[in-house]
Amino acid sequence: MIEKIAHKLTRRPKLVAMIAVLLLIPSVLGYISTKVNYDILSYLPQDLESSQGEKLLEEPFQMAATSMLVVENMPAGWSNNLINEIEKIPGVSNAVWISNMVGIQIPTDMIPASFRDMFFSGDATMMIIQYSHPGASDETMKAIEQVRSVCNDNCFLAGFSVVIKDTRDLMNSELPLFVGLAVLLALVAMALTLESTILPLLLMGSIGFAVLYNFGSNFFLGQISYITKAIAAVLQLGVTMDYSIFLYRRYEEERPNYEDNRDAMTQAIIAAFRSLSGSSLTTIAGFLALCFMRLTLGRDIGIVMAKGVVLGVVTVIFVLSAFLLLFSDQLDKYTHKTLIPSFDRVNGFVLRHSKAFVLLLLVLFIPALYAQNHASIYYKLDESLPRDLPSIVANQKLKDDFDMATSHFIILRDDLTAAEMSDLENQIDAVPGITSVVSYHAMLGNGIPDFFIPDAVKNMLKQGGYQMMMVNSRYAPASDEIAQQLDALDGLVKSYDSSAMVTGEGAMTKDLIETSAVDFKVTNYISIAAILIIVAIVFQSLSIPVVLVAAIELAICINQGAPYFTGAAIPFIAPTVISCVQLGATVDYAILMTSRFQEELRKGCGRKEAVRIAATTSDASIITSALVLFCATLGVSFVSSIDLIGAICIMLARGAVISAIISIFGIPAVLYVCEPLFRKTTRYWDAPPPVKKRKEKKGELVAH
Repeated sequence: MIEKIAHKLTRRPKLVAMIAVLLLIPSVLGYISTKVNYDILSYLPQDLESSQGEKLLEEPFQMAATSMLVVENMPAGWSNNLINEIEKIPGVSNAVWISNMVGIQIPTDMIPASFRDMFFSGDATMMIIQYSHPGASDETMKAIEQVRSVCNDNCFLAGFSVVIKDTRDLMNSELPLFVGLAVLLALVAMALTLESTILPLLLMGSIGFAVLYNFGSNFFLGQISYITKAIAAVLQLGVTMDYSIFLYRRYEEERPNYEDNRDAMTQAIIAAFRSLSGSSLTTIAGFLALCFMRLTLGRDIGIVMAKGVVLGVVTVIFVLSAFLLLFSDQLDKYTHKTLIPSFDRVNGFVLRHSKAFVLLLLVLFIPALYAQNHASIYYKLDESLPRDLPSIVANQKLKDDFDMATSHFIILRDDLTAAEMSDLENQIDAVPGITSVVSYHAMLGNGIPDFFIPDAVKNMLKQGGYQMMMVNSRYAPASDEIAQQLDALDGLVKSYDSSAMVTGEGAMTKDLIETSAVDFKVTNYISIAAILIIVAIVFQSLSIPVVLVAAIELAICINQGAPYFTGAAIPFIAPTVISCVQLGATVDYAILMTSRFQEELRKGCGRKEAVRIAATTSDASIITSALVLFCATLGVSFVSSIDLIGAICIMLARGAVISAIISIFGIPAVLYVCEPLFRKTTRYWDAPPPVKKRKEKKGELVAH
């Protein structure tokens, strides 16, 4: 089947190239139409109480998102006009200030202390703004933009949704720089390691087509996360470059054997398809392991990247083959020497001291595992953002002026008695770190008649058989103090209402921490198990997959342990992504060398000579692949102002280099020392499997 397809493809390279170009049109339209989600907390499992509480805030309370507006040094009349303007903005469901409750004519000193302390601090006052759509929706983003437009320089809009807005704006401004720098540095890496001047442009063009096809087909997923949008193109460039280089190398090997380049390409496609369909499975398995995360952000990244690898292989077979045929003359004309040195002496040294290198690898596991398990991880999402972003400045001002770092939202039945509510409010107020409590009962408790409370305020706090309490805390999300505070609050409210829910950024971040801890272990085990099985099938061996995966796992441990020694903290999603991606993408280095080692043994070479040939012939491909992945991701880490994206990319860059070093210096020694074990535990280790001969008998094919 593949032979027929390859033959037809190579006979019409212009037609194939034209179809590939035309397919870019729907891809670009799909890319433009795909929504991007900037709210990581929305990927939490929907069965968690914090997620269910968020749904109740959306309906019936019509306050899917909440922000706080701090106004400094402005008269009460101006602030009252401002709150009235904000209420009229589309997407704003409610805007609450002291004027909504008691009017602006009443002197500040006469306002009940609980409200005065919440809404006033020195020369600053605070307003609560609620939005009718989810925090990361386009409607809320537009509403936040309009709220800012009616404010002046003395106004500071704070809250998680505002952080999302600034994250989106920052991401959109930097994304062209991400992609541009990744492409430029990848071209430089290929120019230094490949002998043709034209080839890097053809390879980059082919992968660019695959990236656009991948992003265009994301339209069918409905939306992707901004993290996926930021790193998917760079990752796809890095991990699928191997496939492009392999097809080119095979094409160059076949050209002397045929008078017609099309026949040479036919054979190259056949060989490439058989090899790439096997090696790409490990990369796909690594990405698909992310789909088993309860935090569905992993599924978002996993599906997009697994799809990207598949499209990368297909594009290499179809598009790159056409490009190479169309530009064969230019490939031959513009050539230069590569800057990759010969590693023959290095390989000889490694083999002479093979046992020492294997022992060194085993010893390195100890500090690497320790450092990996003790590296600092942060979960507070705004920690990854620049400190001068307006939302970050506003959040800090909210904390400094009003002692508010987090707002909890408690949803419970509205049929609790006044005595029960009074007791609950007093107990909540006594919880360490709580700065204020806003509830419907708290207003009535201050002597305000029920009929006197405006409908806007009443609807904010009571809807559909539920009542909502807004509890403000001086503790920051993702801290140990907030976790203890949330446990105390949860215990208190459930003692009065067993169906009560505590939600908000703090509660959802706490669930994020607990979910991610389990996800890391699950995805790591699944990716290791899947790749072990794939490698075991490829080599028909019990020992080879264990040895090769262990070598790359060492590289992963070193990579993830590096922040422990540098004192840096890494974002919570990084270890999970890196463990799956680095294993799936770079285990190919070890597979490549092991396959060549087995091939040389089958030719009759001795163990030492076979390892040396395998290492020498594989080093250039490993270096080129690792250097492209390194350059593409390192550039993003330098440009990105969002540390979450920068940290993931710098770990990917570092991981590519570490995996390459382990493969070049460690794998030859491991292969040499473990060869007797491989011989005993691998089927057809040093001899090819017998070929079944078939002959025609009475119109049928019968195996002998």
